[in-house]
Amino acid sequence: MTDTDSTDRGDTILAAGCVLWRRSASGGVELALVFRPRWSDWSWPKGKAKKGESARAAALREVREETGHTCRLGSRLPTSRYVDHAGRDKEVRYWAAEAIGGTFTPNDEVSELVWLPPDKARERLTHERDTELIPPALMTIGVGP
Repeated sequence: MTDTDSTDRGDTILAAGCVLWRRSASGGVELALVFRPRWSDWSWPKGKAKKGESARAAALREVREETGHTCRLGSRLPTSRYVDHAGRDKEVRYWAAEAIGGTFTPNDEVSELVWLPPDKARERLTHERDTELIPPALMTIGVGP
């Protein structure tokens, strides 16, 4: 399945998101993490694709909805596959994405957004599958793991 294919994959829940990043004042990189009170977890901005929506479009929409930021998609990152809280197969396609503007406002899905250096982001993320995206994201950004 390519980035532009329909999101219909039978019983698998298809989602998309980004490892959203920006340059810090010191010249390093900061990664955006969101806190989702419904699941009580720190994660990357992501969410389910709408019927017929491409993974790329879903990733851009979810970043905007959850963080208030617009972004420029960079390289594809590894796809995360797991069983969700309801026992369903879930597949999340990720991209590294540079934040290019916007302001966060808490909403029904996301109550907090933090920008952290990669080592602090690794400590804060709730799920190991999310921490596994940091090294490939840093490689594509050009700062190494």
